[in-house]
Amino acid sequence: MLLTVVLVRGIRESAETNNIMVLLKIIAILVFVGFASRFIHPANYHPFAPNGWPGILTGGSIVFFTYIGFDSVSTAAEECNRPQRDLPIGIIATLLVCTVLYIAVVVVLTGLVPWQTLRDDAAPVVNTLKKLHFSSVRLIVLLGALMGMISSLLVFQLGQARVWFAMSRDGLFPKIFSRVHPRYRTPYFSTWIAGFLDGVPAGLLDIGTLADLSNIGTLFAFALVAAGVLILRYREPDRPRAFRAPGGPIAPIITILTCLLLMAGLPIMNWIRFFVWLLIGLVIYFTYSRKRSTLRLEASN
Repeated sequence: MLLTVVLVRGIRESAETNNIMVLLKIIAILVFVGFASRFIHPANYHPFAPNGWPGILTGGSIVFFTYIGFDSVSTAAEECNRPQRDLPIGIIATLLVCTVLYIAVVVVLTGLVPWQTLRDDAAPVVNTLKKLHFSSVRLIVLLGALMGMISSLLVFQLGQARVWFAMSRDGLFPKIFSRVHPRYRTPYFSTWIAGFLDGVPAGLLDIGTLADLSNIGTLFAFALVAAGVLILRYREPDRPRAFRAPGGPIAPIITILTCLLLMAGLPIMNWIRFFVWLLIGLVIYFTYSRKRSTLRLEASN
């Protein structure tokens, strides 16, 4: 609820709050990597992939939700000063930096202790430091992890509210979702709804189940967007484009195949939940959104 208040007050306040938390998170990561790398045991890297490619695929599918925040950057395009320049730099630069940091943490962590001790551990980095009696570093990493989770929530709620705002403006959602606060100039109604719909289930449901459901839904959405890029390039090649991705048709095809591959690595229960959510979404679309779509009305006129 506190994050929701920050987001309602404005994008500048949200960005400043997020910058502080991200800085603290990066400091904690660098402290862990720099300190713990001195205690690595190379023998722990053998075998390097103990569960083979199936284990790598399942692991990639499970941790995918940590990368969902990158698409939230694109939802804030209308609030950028120079979106054509700022958005590609913001997305690609942060993606590269975070990938390097993720790999560094995993390499150090799996070098500290045997991989078997990390299974079924909700906080492997902090608990590993506790086992090794690195109390001071453990406290820094713990605070950094908390800041990381809070900053992720901030970005997710920001992105969700902007998605609903855009859908409402296009007629796919009720108009109340695109209302802008008269003072703060933010989509306050969408932001508050996102806050409650995030906060209540978070206190009632299992985080692992929610994370897996988020993974499969986002992977499907990414594949759908890539397919849309292919279709628009074929059907509307002369359409003005503010952003152009390199790779021609190859990049969208690789994206679709990669997303489907990661989806295949998720358990069957996630597929069942996914189809239930998809069915609910299709019912909403065909009973409400399709009739009121601004694009559809313009085309019919």
